[in-house]
Amino acid sequence: MGDQNTIIDESDVRHILKRTGFGPAAKDMKRAKKLIGATRGAAADYLLEQKRKVLKAKGKELIDIHRKWVKHLTKGKTPFLDKTVLFFHDHFSVSASVLEGYPESITFHLQLHYTHALGNFKDYCKAINTDLAMMIFLDTDSNQKAIPNENYARELCELFTIGVTDLNGVDNYLQEDIVQIARAFTGWRVKESENLAFLKTSQHDTMAEFPSRGPKVLFDSAHGFPPGGASFTTGGEGENEIDEVIDILFDHLDSDGMNTVARRTAYRLIEFFCYANPDKTIVDDVIADSGFDTNWSIEQLIRSILVHDAFFETKAAAPHTALTKKSVKWPIDYIVGTMRMLRMKPVGKELEIPGGDFDPITEHEINMGQLIGEPPSVFGWDWEEGWISSSTLLARYTFARDLVNARTKARFKPLKFVDKDLTDPGQIVDAITTALNISDQLTAAERTELIEYLTDNGVSPTLNLDDETTVNVKIHGAFGLAMQSAAFQVH
Repeated sequence: MGDQNTIIDESDVRHILKRTGFGPAAKDMKRAKKLIGATRGAAADYLLEQKRKVLKAKGKELIDIHRKWVKHLTKGKTPFLDKTVLFFHDHFSVSASVLEGYPESITFHLQLHYTHALGNFKDYCKAINTDLAMMIFLDTDSNQKAIPNENYARELCELFTIGVTDLNGVDNYLQEDIVQIARAFTGWRVKESENLAFLKTSQHDTMAEFPSRGPKVLFDSAHGFPPGGASFTTGGEGENEIDEVIDILFDHLDSDGMNTVARRTAYRLIEFFCYANPDKTIVDDVIADSGFDTNWSIEQLIRSILVHDAFFETKAAAPHTALTKKSVKWPIDYIVGTMRMLRMKPVGKELEIPGGDFDPITEHEINMGQLIGEPPSVFGWDWEEGWISSSTLLARYTFARDLVNARTKARFKPLKFVDKDLTDPGQIVDAITTALNISDQLTAAERTELIEYLTDNGVSPTLNLDDETTVNVKIHGAFGLAMQSAAFQVH
């Protein structure tokens, strides 16, 4: 059993950078070299101390904002923050296509994520309440007192905070709770050009106007609340109600008497940084270590995850024999991480991959099943096996093929990673897999296949890397095959 004082080696450092960023590229490993022989805690602190920059992706069209976001990711200046933002982009899911005609709302939405993704989770949820993109996406801006709209109220409970059921499968709320929360959000409207949400009081539900609806309370005699429930009008009726709703949700207790928001949020972040379906004891460990159920610090919660044994179990597991302790790379991670590892950049205004059919990155994203900014629904994307099908796996292979076939100004240069003096195919394979960070994950059979490809099944037992054809065919091809391996699809 390890903890924050456990000493880490080079493979641990590589694993940490893979899971919390993109790649890593050789330059990332060089910067983090000082962590070899340090502790897990020191490595986590190294990440938390990384530069943080709020993304200001503006554009007249949604595609312009998307391209600026992708370009920002490929530059890799804030990988830990970027990776965490992608998690919350899925958690607080908003689809840009629904917001056609409101491009500024997406710009502000991304800024909100970059501002709060490593901050206080309760403050984050309160900010999401009045995020313009979210208000438009889930109809808060058309929520009227006569017939309160329940869309946002439902997703606030179901997806953003407590979940439909707790970790024991026990229901966390009733339909009446959703009805009550919807009342709190009646009358809220947006002014997109000013990034402003405001309460139109003439459309806000009040108890005086609707006495038959009863008092504005939640969770009557349940989930740690007293008979009569918790009121969200202790400060009077009006703007304060939506913040009070969040405060109440964050006091919700599950069937074990544990904080529900803390457990659900920790569970999902463990799934993101470690593996699916973590044991409840792991969830409680990281909450206890971080104090997340009282301080709501996202960065402290993630720190506790990164020093836990569960995080390092994913490194130790072989990709084919223990997929339950591995995690399939998100398509955007596959794309951005690969380009950064191979020192490649998209080209032109449309961010084209400079090989194959010169398709823009957006086309590759769509084919792989994840166009960032466009989650399929408020539920976000299906992770893990949901990323892999015959068509999406083929799309990954196509991306790998196109990238290593780049022969333009932004061409792929494999001899940046493979010493030109090498002649032994095994050593060449080791150099390729080291560049792609899979040397300790590749199976013996996969390594043998790569050697057989380089040597034409042993016909040419050595290689001459001074020969341009050998490099263009065999070395480029071996990189492509390694990127198509099962080991390269997972963390």
